[in-house]
Amino acid sequence: MTTVVLNGVSTLPHLGVIRAEGPDAASFLHGQLTQDFSLLGATEARLAALCTAKGRVIASFIGIRPQPELILLVCSRDILAATLKRLSMYVLRAKVKLTDATEQFALHGVAGTALTANGLDAALPPGRRTAIGEDISVVSLYPADGVPRALWIAPADQKAPVGPTLDAALWPWSEVRSGIVTLTTPVIEAFVPQMINYESVGGVNFKKGCYPGQEIVARSQFRGTLKRRTYLAQTDAPLAAGQEVFAANDAEQPVGTVAQAAPAPDGGWSALISIQIAALEAGGLHAGAPGGPALSVEPLPYPLLEDI
Repeated sequence: MTTVVLNGVSTLPHLGVIRAEGPDAASFLHGQLTQDFSLLGATEARLAALCTAKGRVIASFIGIRPQPELILLVCSRDILAATLKRLSMYVLRAKVKLTDATEQFALHGVAGTALTANGLDAALPPGRRTAIGEDISVVSLYPADGVPRALWIAPADQKAPVGPTLDAALWPWSEVRSGIVTLTTPVIEAFVPQMINYESVGGVNFKKGCYPGQEIVARSQFRGTLKRRTYLAQTDAPLAAGQEVFAANDAEQPVGTVAQAAPAPDGGWSALISIQIAALEAGGLHAGAPGGPALSVEPLPYPLLEDI
């Protein structure tokens, strides 16, 4: 990989915000998502997924609880409307109001030395929330190639973080290099959480109560049936989420899917590919077709958990 100076601030127009407010906001989301929201503290953030009854992921979020009766869910903007509609179907008598609050907030990505320039602790582990004043929340994210990153969530009329402006393509690339998949429309229902490593990066709580798809997710974990994992990959040709991945020894059917992709600063493309573990071991991976662009796989920036 080319050495990249990942220092600065980026606007994040591809992300949106769902607001859940009311006495039952935490308990309602606790019963819908893969993570524990009932015990979500003010200094914490949660990575979580919304699944179908068959355990397939249809949305992913970063959730924070800036107030006891307020939870903000940050997700990909292209799936927000459908996700909000689906969650709203299950509110029933719960005392919670769900709204699209995207226009009320300004989201920024902060990377490298820009964290300290804004008075933030670059050494915080992923999943920590720092409050700036009463209204601004900063969530520490997984680093990209060792460079610390954070998500800045502020009301639209509040100050933006200070620092040099990142090239528009660098933040999406850093998201891929962090190894954390953000679900988008092309891959809705393509994976159970473990296929995108969510159990290894704090996106699934196996001790919480039921949620849609919980039985399938738990069975995949406890019965040792995990056959697909997500890995970092590089190629010279453009890639897109939803593209099929083929192995050289099986030209008939795909062995995986591109979960997320972005152009790399060196002119190639970086991707997160969810593929059969056996195919990774066999090698000879190609994108789009058996003879498509060759994919080279790199080590993940975090360890994969074994079956619990």
